[in-house]
Amino acid sequence: MKNYGLATIHQFLGDRVAYRNLAPIDDSLPGLDYLYPRVGLPPGVIPRKTEAAYAQVVVHMLAAAREQDAPEVPIRRLIFVGDTRLLDGTAFVNLCAAGGWPGIAFIGSENKSDPAVEVVPTSQGQSLYLSNRWAALLTFDRYCQSQGLPVDEHTAVIVDLDKTALGARGRNGSLVDQARLQAVQVTLANLLGAAFDMGAFRAAYEPLNQPEFHPFTGDNQDYLAYICLILGAGLYGRDALMADVRSGQLTSFNQFIASVEERKTDLPRDLSEIHAEIFANVQQGDPTPFKAFRRNEYLTTIRRFGCADDSAPVEKLLEDEIVITQEVLAIARAWRERGALLFGLSDKPDEAALPTPELAAQGYPSLHCARTHAIGE
Repeated sequence: MKNYGLATIHQFLGDRVAYRNLAPIDDSLPGLDYLYPRVGLPPGVIPRKTEAAYAQVVVHMLAAAREQDAPEVPIRRLIFVGDTRLLDGTAFVNLCAAGGWPGIAFIGSENKSDPAVEVVPTSQGQSLYLSNRWAALLTFDRYCQSQGLPVDEHTAVIVDLDKTALGARGRNGSLVDQARLQAVQVTLANLLGAAFDMGAFRAAYEPLNQPEFHPFTGDNQDYLAYICLILGAGLYGRDALMADVRSGQLTSFNQFIASVEERKTDLPRDLSEIHAEIFANVQQGDPTPFKAFRRNEYLTTIRRFGCADDSAPVEKLLEDEIVITQEVLAIARAWRERGALLFGLSDKPDEAALPTPELAAQGYPSLHCARTHAIGE
């Protein structure tokens, strides 16, 4: 591994980035308010990454970006770079279907096994190029060419940000998780004060964050943080909650927060206020209702960007910083020079990726504009 110096995602994507709310940072591109009637979504609904409507929204954004750059050059194929076979693979297939394009997706997840590549066909006729080395992106580029899908001016490229361009899965991704966990802890400690018990929090958070409880938590970190807050306040017992979920008496987060609403007078005033805010956001369909937690996540994440000394060993950088994946940066730059249209997607909530106006005034950047070290082969 080598340190390639400081860089930003902005250097190869610019502001052509959309976080969870699907509000492109480049405000010359269409947002959801404009696209709702065009994709058949009711106002206020934010589709998730694996939904067909999400793909339809992104395809409209890509078409608008292409019209700006090269109106006489149609998009004919899609290349996707991500890190999870299920989530990113599903999003990729949906994007190809929405755009009517052939395509290939690179799915990277580094491990200590011998370098390996597996090409898996999708049910819709595309291919997933699965690799356990991010350095295989160069080989992937040649593979695309060999399959008659060269990355050129007729190509749209989607680059996933989370654990792909930033904090590569298997190499540096654990720091992304650590920042989020720290944000939960900071938020709950601030709200619970002296009642916050780190041991009790860990004993609740860790098992509830496992797949067994995903049907209840929705695999949603806002929901999980809120559940831990209510447990910390003593409104429910951890063991009783888990037993109710396992027995089927408690089947969804909506059921849980509705039960808290019925007992909200038992909460201290400060917690009653934060509950009211979160409950209202849930009722409005907001997928990231715990805003205080997500704003803390922005701070705990941004503080891990470029925080280590430039002369630090690579191993130290990977331990301390959320770094840019050099292989993604290099191939994305090469593709852009060939005329490909590049666009970045992130499932990170906007509140966890963008500074508040007050922080922006102090010089805090969006995550894709933050400088950090680029590390790679």
